[in-house]
Amino acid sequence: MPERKIRVLVAKPGLDGHDRGAKVIAAALRDAGMEVIYTGLHQTPEMVVNAAIQEDVDVVALSILSGAHMTLFPAVKKLLDDEGADFILITGGGIIPEEDMAALREQGIGKLFGPGTTTGAAVEYIRDWFAEHGRDRESVHQ
Repeated sequence: MPERKIRVLVAKPGLDGHDRGAKVIAAALRDAGMEVIYTGLHQTPEMVVNAAIQEDVDVVALSILSGAHMTLFPAVKKLLDDEGADFILITGGGIIPEEDMAALREQGIGKLFGPGTTTGAAVEYIRDWFAEHGRDRESVHQ
């Protein structure tokens, strides 16, 4: 049986109107063989989580440039946890100071990527995480 593709939801929560980076990472993940769902601009945490559950994703990747990362990442995590979907990796990137990245990691958020990070680094991180934590989707939904 062939190995299933990693499913990633790329989202732009909040009021940030710049999505070039999100589109670049979505294309890089797709080129790396992952199934990618891009939700578009101006998503609420609830919209992101609803899409993640509906699309049965392994990873939620948030792109946040607005400075609201300390609110939006924890909000998405709490909503996923409330839905029993705490097995979904939350990762992402944007303009996020290193000390905020560390604080978010302590709250259960995965690795975050800042400006200048190569798309290959994000692809490798997601692949490595999935190799270690990947789940059998059928067993979760029985």
